[in-house]
Amino acid sequence: MPQANLAIVDLVVIAIYFAVIVAISVMVARKVETGEDLFLAGRSLQWPVIGGSLFASNISSTTLIGLAGAAYASGISVSNYEWMAGVVLVFMSAFFIPIYLRARITTVPEYLELRFDRRARLYFSGLTVLLSILVDTAGGIYAGSVVLGVFFPGIPLWQMCVGLALVAGLYTAAGGLRAVVYTDVIQAVVLILGSTLLTVIVFGEFGYSWQAAKAAIPEGHLSLIRPLDDPALPWLGTLVGVPVLGFWYWATNQYITQRVLGAASLRDAQWGANLGGALKLLPLFIMVIPGAMAIGLYPDLPDGDQVFPTLVVDLLPAGIAGLVLAGLIAAIMSSIDSTLNSASTLVIHDFVSRPGHVLEPRRLAFWGRVTTLSLMAIAAAWAPNIANFGGLFAYLQQAFSILVPPVVAVFLLGAFWGRGASQAAFWTLILGHAAGIALFLAGQAGWWDLHFTINVGIMTALSAAVFVAIALREPAPDAAHSEGLIWRPGLAEAEALPLVKRPGAQGIAILAATAVMLAFFW
Repeated sequence: MPQANLAIVDLVVIAIYFAVIVAISVMVARKVETGEDLFLAGRSLQWPVIGGSLFASNISSTTLIGLAGAAYASGISVSNYEWMAGVVLVFMSAFFIPIYLRARITTVPEYLELRFDRRARLYFSGLTVLLSILVDTAGGIYAGSVVLGVFFPGIPLWQMCVGLALVAGLYTAAGGLRAVVYTDVIQAVVLILGSTLLTVIVFGEFGYSWQAAKAAIPEGHLSLIRPLDDPALPWLGTLVGVPVLGFWYWATNQYITQRVLGAASLRDAQWGANLGGALKLLPLFIMVIPGAMAIGLYPDLPDGDQVFPTLVVDLLPAGIAGLVLAGLIAAIMSSIDSTLNSASTLVIHDFVSRPGHVLEPRRLAFWGRVTTLSLMAIAAAWAPNIANFGGLFAYLQQAFSILVPPVVAVFLLGAFWGRGASQAAFWTLILGHAAGIALFLAGQAGWWDLHFTINVGIMTALSAAVFVAIALREPAPDAAHSEGLIWRPGLAEAEALPLVKRPGAQGIAILAATAVMLAFFW
């Protein structure tokens, strides 16, 4: 990657950003007294904060670098993951948020205990913690450190990893979810403004002519729906795999759903999810298309991951480069703080605080902070080692996708079918993950070569079949026990709202905008 020489004004912009983050964290930390304050912001979050945080926590440094790089190398189909998130968030707003908030759960695995049994909760929670720290948090620290090394080449990788982990870990431990979401809102604004500025400048290189920009982009690069043999993302994978991955990420992943669980009301949760879904339509235009247009400016880059830093170094004037770099740092911090807070919540509420051993609120807050700092240290220590694994880390990410289908099958069937009980849930998770790992190994050995998104669809169908087969052989759960845990019409309280404030109407508008975008870039 190219190295950048930052101007003084760029460094000032970055320093101001850090100062604001520290100031917010200090103010918020004074209000954190109990475990519910630390983990769920006292269930007081308003919808704009929830929506902004959902968007910012999902945009990592690897996203900014990876979206532009993938668009440069293979086209804009990579943004299918982005707009599909909007569809999933609308689905979550309509069906799962009413269930979660009615149950007043603190962690998503807690829903599995209420609906099925404690085995399913602990299994899913343990798996989530492990992958959150070793893959998500450590990966975010490592990727962020590598990217920042372009702009600060004199700092060793391990020192960059420790620095990022310390900053994100300390303000997360001090302020908890409230600090995370409030800083996320600032980060969302910076991300959108910085990416938009970069897009405008790149578009200006083509005289602000869409026809001129299209002429410089290879045939097929501006198509969202790709042929079945497309190596990047075939249409079948978009249809059967991407929605499954999206549902797992947005509706069952503690790292994301914690913002919704901390909502002040059901409407705040639903409006916030819909706002996040609307914002997920933006990456195609401000992060992906600029990467595709870069082909006309830099046709011979050896690595797509060089696109974003090259655009920043070559095209942005002093000050604006600092703003965009602040946005990059914002993306790094947002991902790290979110995964740390969610993993700490899972450890404390699913393992430390258990039946017969419930901690009082202030002790929960204390041990939550200790856990956050401990997990931060583990992730920081592991992060530099990722450089030694090369392709193995990519394999871990793909294996992570294979582990998702049984979870999605259990949550969907558990929420929409009252017949399934504890044995069906637990053994679907066990057998589904065993089959998924076997399929992953078969793929690495060259015995199975379907695109991993298609594998996700296949494994979800198989997991659902296992769930149904076992559920039909065990006694049905008591209907009274499942009350409020299975979706039914009218589960969300009815109230008279203007059309623009109705979550359903908002969702329809988002889906309509998505359909228009798909039609234009089909």
